[in-house]
Amino acid sequence: MSTETVVQTINLIEGRPNVTLTSYIAGASPDLPFNEKRKAILIIPGGAYAYCSDREAEPIAHVYLAMGFNAFVLRYSVYRTGDPAWPNPLIDASAAMKYIRDHAQTLHVDPDYVFVIGFSAGGHLAAALGTLWDNDEIEKQLGFTKGYNRPTGMVLAYAVLSGLEYAHRGSIDNILKERREDDEARRSVSLELHVSEKTCPAFLWSTVTDTTVPVQNSLLFAKALSDHKIPYEMHLYPEGGHGASLGNAIVGSHLPGIASWVTDSARWMHSIRAGKES
Repeated sequence: MSTETVVQTINLIEGRPNVTLTSYIAGASPDLPFNEKRKAILIIPGGAYAYCSDREAEPIAHVYLAMGFNAFVLRYSVYRTGDPAWPNPLIDASAAMKYIRDHAQTLHVDPDYVFVIGFSAGGHLAAALGTLWDNDEIEKQLGFTKGYNRPTGMVLAYAVLSGLEYAHRGSIDNILKERREDDEARRSVSLELHVSEKTCPAFLWSTVTDTTVPVQNSLLFAKALSDHKIPYEMHLYPEGGHGASLGNAIVGSHLPGIASWVTDSARWMHSIRAGKES
């Protein structure tokens, strides 16, 4: 057995070479037997559905890897590398969940504990996966059973969650394209309107000074979670603006007031019990 971390990138969907999943798998040995079956986290970078931010990809994977998770970075359908029209990104994220669970043994993960984290527009996709996972068409297209793509829990970092009054218009317009002025279409991707008893538990964080994705996105979503009695934890920080990522020097930031979100989210994920709270 090797104690070296294995990093590997695969194409997720035939005919769509820009949809990839990069795995970061901790090595195991007799001294590290617990690495044989780790919890997993699917990482979805932001970028307004126009690109995938590098600041919210590999640096996030390395930090969670060090905290006991095997990590997976999804590069999904965006304007620069494919067709972001909804629901293509949700199909991509569902395919990633399927791959992780299909290959749980070789990836050394516990299929009952596959979490998702998303940043900004990636937070919209992560929240869609946790809220709109029950989709018969996607199940049929990808060939999996009901609930196979449902995350154990979701971490939403300064997430785009609403397509209405407080929308980040760039993100929402990019996935709705010619339907961007259609009120029904905008409501269909306003995730606070789709929270139900099927929604997975959530950890949310944002900053009250975010002028790109207003904090109301997180507040409205948290209210919907509360109304439906879905377990959640939320942290709002008084400074930091938008796109802080880890909030430290690794990503070119110095925001010690918010950097604790990382360890808080790991503690929260370790508190979730599959089949109980979730």
